[in-house]
Amino acid sequence: MSNLALTGGCQCGAVRFRVEGETGRASICWCRMCQKAFAGPFGALVTMKVADLAWTRGQRATFQSSDAVKRGFCAACGTSLTFEWSADQIDLAVFAFDDPSRVEPAAQLAAEGRPAWTEHLADMPVRPPAGGPAAPVVSRQHPDRDT
Repeated sequence: MSNLALTGGCQCGAVRFRVEGETGRASICWCRMCQKAFAGPFGALVTMKVADLAWTRGQRATFQSSDAVKRGFCAACGTSLTFEWSADQIDLAVFAFDDPSRVEPAAQLAAEGRPAWTEHLADMPVRPPAGGPAAPVVSRQHPDRDT
């Protein structure tokens, strides 16, 4: 849990946010809706007070993923940003923060949805960094900081 200012946003930089105040519980959720929303094995989310959140650039789009939850995302690049379930609290995507290492999940939810292969991730070989004569990749990703 942190009480320092945290900033973040989407991949293209069209939507940015700033959080001041203490974070709530950070968790990873293995449910099928989170897997679909994040296009990955889980969603990593942290609870915040809505009053501590300021949208500093752009507007998020939303999708009503169930009768109880809206999910926010960037309409330009598709980055998942929010899990909105309460009038006074909101969950933000951990990996949308500029420094996601500052928000460490402490719990797993819906573990029954975890694909069996995820139990062996630490055993998988790690590919060395790419190098050699290939042309360098030019990133169009927004830098992980406000400019």
